[in-house]
Amino acid sequence: MNSKLMVIAGPTATGKTAVSVELAKKLDGEIVSADSMQVYRRLDIGTAKTTAEEMAGVPHHLIDIIEPSEPFSAAAYQLLADAAVKEIAARGKLPILVGGTGLYIRSVIDDLEFPAGDLTSEIRERLQDRAADTEPETLYRELLTKDPAAENIIHPKNKRRIIRALEVIEQTGRPFSDFHKAWSNRSSRYDLAMFGLTVERALLHERINVRVDRMVADGLLDEVCSLIDAGYEQFLTSQQAIGYKEVIRHIKGEMSLNDAISTIKARTRQYAKRQMTWFRADPRITWVDMTEKSAGAAAEEILAHLGGRFTLKG
Repeated sequence: MNSKLMVIAGPTATGKTAVSVELAKKLDGEIVSADSMQVYRRLDIGTAKTTAEEMAGVPHHLIDIIEPSEPFSAAAYQLLADAAVKEIAARGKLPILVGGTGLYIRSVIDDLEFPAGDLTSEIRERLQDRAADTEPETLYRELLTKDPAAENIIHPKNKRRIIRALEVIEQTGRPFSDFHKAWSNRSSRYDLAMFGLTVERALLHERINVRVDRMVADGLLDEVCSLIDAGYEQFLTSQQAIGYKEVIRHIKGEMSLNDAISTIKARTRQYAKRQMTWFRADPRITWVDMTEKSAGAAAEEILAHLGGRFTLKG
């Protein structure tokens, strides 16, 4: 029999933490974070990192596990998350995978195959250095000569994915599209219960705006200055770290604080839209509308949907 695994997914600011904590309390569960930025220590305010108060005594795994200077990837996450899920289940607890990083979630539930060498970054750094002085169209033409089928899965202006595809080809000697075909299979190795949280668009945007304003009030600028002083500026500007890049530009005098805040809000809204696009593509997700629902009510709705499939605590 496959091990049980619950997933709570969805865009930023939809209430995943609160709902998952309610479920963990009721189902004797522990939470495995699936957030590509909360793995990093020191990045607290800008990542809206789950606090001890929010955890409410429920064990959380894969938060604050590496320094910003350490290399990390989806393949590295997969290894750690797999180990955490197995260890939690071995103790008779329910693993609950929670987050908004779709690739991290799929890496666990579908046992995605990552190219050999994904844990290293030398090839990527060399390609990124070259890409800095090269138009995306030139790199795209190079990619299509090596992997014509990539035309169907990568946009010609998506430089980040083009670089990633070239890296995979160089590391493995196989077309990038081969791995993409394998990823189209959605057959989990777990007894899976997968739920997604959604919020009406205008309310989600309002929540995002409030969250960003709170980050600034809570000391985001001081956090960024501290990270720069610790030598992490290059990391912050090279990653998809919304909030940090914009504050760095403000600190350097390249934009006003108001413009930085507005840009953070806009990019967070765009990110939430991309997250929804990713999760909507997975037919295994049962959606829970959080627009007028508390975390407790959402947890009860999820439990009702499960119908006793996952054993209740006590």
